[in-house]
Amino acid sequence: MSASDSARQVVECRVCGAADWQEVVSFGPVPLANSYLDPADSYDDEPRYPLDVVSCRSCRLMTLTHVVDPEVLYRDYSYVTSDSETMDRHMRLVAKLCRERFDVPEGSFVVELGSNTGEQLMIFRDAGMRTLGIDPARSIAAVAEEQGIETLPEFFSASTAKSVAESHGQARVILGRHVFAHIDHVAGIAVGVRNLLEPEGVFAIEVPYALDMLERTEFDTIYHEHLSYYAVGTLATLFERHGLRVIDVERISVHGGSILVFVGHGDGPWQQRPAVKELIALEERAGLHDDATYREFAAKVRNVTESLTALVRGLRADGKRIAGYGAPAKGNTLLTVCGLGPDDLEFCSDTTDLKQGKVLPGSHVPVRTPEYAREHAPDHYLLLAWNYTEEILRKERAFLESGGKFIVLHPEPSVVSAESLAAAESVAAARRS
Repeated sequence: MSASDSARQVVECRVCGAADWQEVVSFGPVPLANSYLDPADSYDDEPRYPLDVVSCRSCRLMTLTHVVDPEVLYRDYSYVTSDSETMDRHMRLVAKLCRERFDVPEGSFVVELGSNTGEQLMIFRDAGMRTLGIDPARSIAAVAEEQGIETLPEFFSASTAKSVAESHGQARVILGRHVFAHIDHVAGIAVGVRNLLEPEGVFAIEVPYALDMLERTEFDTIYHEHLSYYAVGTLATLFERHGLRVIDVERISVHGGSILVFVGHGDGPWQQRPAVKELIALEERAGLHDDATYREFAAKVRNVTESLTALVRGLRADGKRIAGYGAPAKGNTLLTVCGLGPDDLEFCSDTTDLKQGKVLPGSHVPVRTPEYAREHAPDHYLLLAWNYTEEILRKERAFLESGGKFIVLHPEPSVVSAESLAAAESVAAARRS
């Protein structure tokens, strides 16, 4: 199957069915962000797919213009849940919010879509819940099974939901942490959730927040797995069309700014909390329904890519050695769009075994172990895994104090040294006092 046969163009909005699109940004043909490659003499046959974003003028869903076949994207998948302190705290918060806000008793049945290696479900299991993961990546589902989390290596659908309800009963909690934005046929997911969810149950989805992406110019979170970029108002429209209702929302900092959205049956017992209408009103004030907002975002993307490329190549021209810190999917979008490659970055350091020894898609920068990175420390790290910036800067204090520096992307490309970090921490401490 060729790349052109593996992708189809979006015609109608998956949320509201309209077809009035505003063009936002176009990155051209780009490799799949999680398709890490074996080293080779040539990468001329590397598949590339259109990576362009549009916004629905009716409901303001932001979406990619093309959908890559999920069988191509997910059956052989290299992303595994991070074992960072940040994500461990976050997953525990998700479990706490579900249990406490929605009165989830011990022994309840919890299902997770896109459950990966089962780390989130382990927290529910340890709190006395019955759990089931559903994830189409067979190798990753096998890892979850080895860790004691029952996992179906399937895509979630209305038929999958029916089968699970028959074999396990209805679920008190259904989770979709950073997977719902990956799904094209969201109507089928909504139908499946409605049939699998107990009357008092809650569907908790976590998605990157479109408002944060637009305001912070987080364009590198755009890649082929991320089909949709949601606002609260857009999600409210979607679920109301399918007999469900947004009942609460929590704005959270992970992955550059996300929302944890709680959904219940349209005729269920949960009252909608004020945060839902408050964020919808904030989206209105921020201009998410205005074409100008998306034009401004596109202009900021051009400015960031140009300034980052100039910064990296200026440092290289001065003889500085640069490497990437982390090899996340978002980093692959960034490097590909900026045209940065092995002449700019010597390597990327990453803790994920599945990525080590490979090269990044698109840029073809080699991925090394953290041990290799310590032995071949560069002058500067380009912080590709910027969603863990605070944790990484704490962890790499010795690198900074030895004279090493980090290139950070947000709010704009800049260089962080031990001195500048200490000054920033001093200012923050003064503000807190």
